[in-house]
Amino acid sequence: MKRALITGATGQDGSYLAELLIGKGYEVYGLIRRSSTENFERIEQIRDRINLVQGDLLDQTSLSEVLEESRPTEVYNLAAQSFVHTSWTQPLLTGEITALGVARLLEGVRGFDKSIRFYQASSSEMFGKVRESPQHEGTGFYPRSPYGVAKVYGHWITVNYRESYAMFACSGILFNHESPRRGLEFVTRKITNAVARIKLGLAKELRLGNLDAQRDWGFAGDYVQAMWLMLQQDTPVDYVIGTGE
Repeated sequence: MKRALITGATGQDGSYLAELLIGKGYEVYGLIRRSSTENFERIEQIRDRINLVQGDLLDQTSLSEVLEESRPTEVYNLAAQSFVHTSWTQPLLTGEITALGVARLLEGVRGFDKSIRFYQASSSEMFGKVRESPQHEGTGFYPRSPYGVAKVYGHWITVNYRESYAMFACSGILFNHESPRRGLEFVTRKITNAVARIKLGLAKELRLGNLDAQRDWGFAGDYVQAMWLMLQQDTPVDYVIGTGE
């Protein structure tokens, strides 16, 4: 039986990925940070089929202990401080989690078992001030936020571990992917929530930022299949994932 460790297992992508892997017969472990309050809403439907283990991307020792406990054949690193706006108010924390957290996990995998296949959740935010449209795997990065900068570090440290230690480590550069499980701070759920509140008479308006922004949009349930497929290839390669629309 294949065993997978998912960081960020209680998030949007983590919940869809856990469902997918469980359906394929994997034994799934989900990394969670210790908290006085639990938020397992997104994985409630599979709670009895996922093994939750405590660890923190800020703590190297805890990651090594989690790898020892779960003994995965595949690791999917989806955890991050992933809200772009927050990265401006908390740039150092964003760097510690979203950038250095990747290095800590890769180092843990390298020390425990280099045969583990590793997926890193990169982001289209790395393109930032885009050099060309549409973007592809060879497009240069020009991040425009601390979040984007941190993701570029996570991306390149993954490439470095792949090339330096012959590890099966790859990144998926994913464009925006949404679902009903998205948090309210993201624009899709912000809009749908506001529409519902206006309909019910609980609000009168919806306020948004830049109405001229354009993004490629996809469904998170489809994108986690791409993550899984990347780790099933003969050789590790980085891919851009988007809909083209």
